[in-house]
Amino acid sequence: MSPRRSAAEAQHTKDSILSTAMDIASLDGLEGVTIGRLATELAMSKSGVLNHFSTKQTLQLAAVHHVIAEFQERVIEPAMRHPAGLERLLALCDNWFDYLADTGLPGGCLLTAAATEFDGREGEVHDAVLKSWRDWRSFLRAEIHRAQLDIDADQAVFEIVSFGPGLNQALQLHGDQAAITHARRAVRRTLGQPDSV
Repeated sequence: MSPRRSAAEAQHTKDSILSTAMDIASLDGLEGVTIGRLATELAMSKSGVLNHFSTKQTLQLAAVHHVIAEFQERVIEPAMRHPAGLERLLALCDNWFDYLADTGLPGGCLLTAAATEFDGREGEVHDAVLKSWRDWRSFLRAEIHRAQLDIDADQAVFEIVSFGPGLNQALQLHGDQAAITHARRAVRRTLGQPDSV
């Protein structure tokens, strides 16, 4: 076996472990991700899983960072192609709601669930989840200022950020697809814009 093929196979195995961990975490929380459960799900030995992720926390952090990177790719980067101002701000929110409606995970948005799961805890996973939400709030606040809207930016950020978890619950718990339209309308009202959705 060539070193290149061996490295590719190792990366494939690592990706499979992470993908399975994210599926589990979206349904049962990050604490539901255990080395033993992953070994069983993937028909691997525990040591085989540990060769790629040395601890449960390492795996949890990898899942959080993977979702953050995906959020950047699917929500922020497409919106940044719009001119700065209201158009970009609305694109950010609409992209976020589209992402929540189709995260690719069976239990919905992992970061939204992790925010509740880790809100009263301490440690590296808590800190990573907290940073992801703080960064998102700061980014929204900066874009609201760029849009030069005659609104209270802090109040707008509070409201917009609350719409995401509300939408996630409506989709995951109630199966309410109309909630996406409601969330988009709510954003426009918060931003003092006509209800054009």
